[in-house]
Amino acid sequence: MSSRPLVLCFSYSSPPRPAQPLVVELAERYVDDFTLLDQVSVSDLSETERENILGILCTGGYAQSKIKVDKEIIDLLPNLKVIITPSTGVNHIDVEAATAHGIRVGHSPGHFPSDSVAEFAFGLLLASARNIVDGDKIAKSPEFSALQVPYRRQLIPHGQQVTGSTLGIVGLGNIGRAVAERAIGFKMNILYHSRTRKEEMEKYLGLTFCSELKDLLEESDFVVLCVPLTSETKNLITSKELGFMKSTATLINVGRGGTVNHDDLTAALQDGIIKAAALDVTEPTVLPRDHPLLNMSNVIITPHIATLTASAAMKLYSTSLDHLKAGVKGEELLYPVN
Repeated sequence: MSSRPLVLCFSYSSPPRPAQPLVVELAERYVDDFTLLDQVSVSDLSETERENILGILCTGGYAQSKIKVDKEIIDLLPNLKVIITPSTGVNHIDVEAATAHGIRVGHSPGHFPSDSVAEFAFGLLLASARNIVDGDKIAKSPEFSALQVPYRRQLIPHGQQVTGSTLGIVGLGNIGRAVAERAIGFKMNILYHSRTRKEEMEKYLGLTFCSELKDLLEESDFVVLCVPLTSETKNLITSKELGFMKSTATLINVGRGGTVNHDDLTAALQDGIIKAAALDVTEPTVLPRDHPLLNMSNVIITPHIATLTASAAMKLYSTSLDHLKAGVKGEELLYPVN
């Protein structure tokens, strides 16, 4: 192996897409530590290049891709030391295979994009509750005129007041906490359900713990899902859970699409079991163009953009590259997974 370490930007697409310009720009700070290989697949590398790869940086697209950093790829890189992802979740990496090969895996904890995601969660909540999307469409419609302004209430139904309502947060990690902090400004009654009770946070933020998810769903006007996708959270919300919710309630998901059974959600919305849904994540990430959710006026869908702010991206990739530097040098990772 040569003395010049390589780090592979792993694109979850075929052919590989280029890394974000920000990643390339930030990587210039680490020219003395490693060289970044961009827009190339492992199969295209020479044997020498494979031997020189000490790190992998996951560069996006993994949420909707079937391509993984799996055992097959790991086996092709004999000197690989570290795999880093700028995401909190690591379901796009075969952590078991990496561990078996003595390869360390690092991720980015949720507090880096937590403010960005929490802001977006409230944006979805408000847009749904106050009919903002429909209002925008009507105001921009060529058929809308000054004559219709007095009759706008016939065009748009009354919205739902957020102030003083009950918010249920599922998953009180860094993002869930950031959502709760924003809810205080709306004088909301805040419930939460999490794997572990967080009494200090309850006191600080005035939260109420629900040990059973059912209790939270029954009481909440708005339910915000902030959980990652794991074997325990897959299909966390099905027809059973939706049936516990108020008929006037809205489901907001800024976690992972796979935590909600979309067939059950579609049926619940069509049958009036719940009032509305606002989703930044779906399963799959790009729904089939004929999917019923895409044609429902009581559903808002955005393309997984809750984390997309300049400040969040800077923090995520700066930390990821620091991670890589440590891993390549054999130092302790800042946020290890294994």
